[in-house]
Amino acid sequence: MNPARTRRNFALALAGFLAGTDNLALMIFSMKICMTMADKEGAVADYDDDSQDLAREGVVFNIQKYSVHDGPGIRTIVFLKGCPLHCRWCSNPESQNPVPELAWNEGRCIGLSKCGHCIEVCPNGALLAGDNYYPVLERSKCGECPHLCAAACPSQGLIVYGKKRTVGDILEHVEQDMAFYARSGGGMTLSGGEPLHDREFSTALLRQARKRRMKTAIESCGMVPEENIRSAAPYLTNVLFDIKHPDTKTHATQTGAGNDRILANFHLLATEYPNLPMLARTPIIPGVNDNVDAIMAIAEMIRPYEQVRYELLPYHRLGTQKYYFLHRDPPMGEISLDSKVMPRLHSLIKQILGDRAQLPH
Repeated sequence: MNPARTRRNFALALAGFLAGTDNLALMIFSMKICMTMADKEGAVADYDDDSQDLAREGVVFNIQKYSVHDGPGIRTIVFLKGCPLHCRWCSNPESQNPVPELAWNEGRCIGLSKCGHCIEVCPNGALLAGDNYYPVLERSKCGECPHLCAAACPSQGLIVYGKKRTVGDILEHVEQDMAFYARSGGGMTLSGGEPLHDREFSTALLRQARKRRMKTAIESCGMVPEENIRSAAPYLTNVLFDIKHPDTKTHATQTGAGNDRILANFHLLATEYPNLPMLARTPIIPGVNDNVDAIMAIAEMIRPYEQVRYELLPYHRLGTQKYYFLHRDPPMGEISLDSKVMPRLHSLIKQILGDRAQLPH
């Protein structure tokens, strides 16, 4: 028996009963019950197969609790792997590949003279003994295996970014902090990577969260098919949407893809879901968009949509070490953002958008 359908049928029967009663107090009380039941169903009233949703799997590389920067209130952030963009400044390089991948922190390795378990258990021969008494990882041989080497590593020098988890498992984890969400207006935010990259998984996760009366948000780069946006939107209470550059050629040079689809999806959300609060965000990157022309163009694009706020995020290098763990060089090198840039751009968006410019406190 489906609980949502049962509530709906009971509410309809109760509404029919109300039509024949003259008891005003009973009518008001019963109407409140009907409204509560309808609200409990929310946007998910027509979906019946909860078991299929709860069993659906996706690849998650982190679940971060008590966040206050990724949507209203206190939130739990679920980070999903897989992203169609490869931004040069990405602070989560481990999010780009949609499958679990091995990372090696050489500083934690205790050396082959004391260990060597990783070499012994690797089924693909991807870990070899190096000349300096430390293992050497040949990534070309490291396939989609169970990563026995990471499980065998006593010092966590080898770790795996990403693990398959079900919707039910994730929600059980996220629901532990429902009291904090209720008091602060918070909830669950899907991030990544691009959380809508896996449409069926993200939609199932959002749908089941809403069935649990949980507020939901996504942090999206927007580089997904239109149907992915439409699939998720009915189950969202907030959207955080990145707009990195107004020019599609510059966008392609810096991220690996143009921005036509991104801007189309932004306009779709802003026009077809006018009651859905949105926060457009631009990471300010040295030499890319840290100038008045780029930010003015984005702010003017946002201006017609009253429900859209705008925030600028200063460039940082917090993800640099993770590139080395994945045997990749950080694309941005040692570059930093001039301290005068952010105040100037904050003043600009305040002039264009007024109180809709979200400025640092």
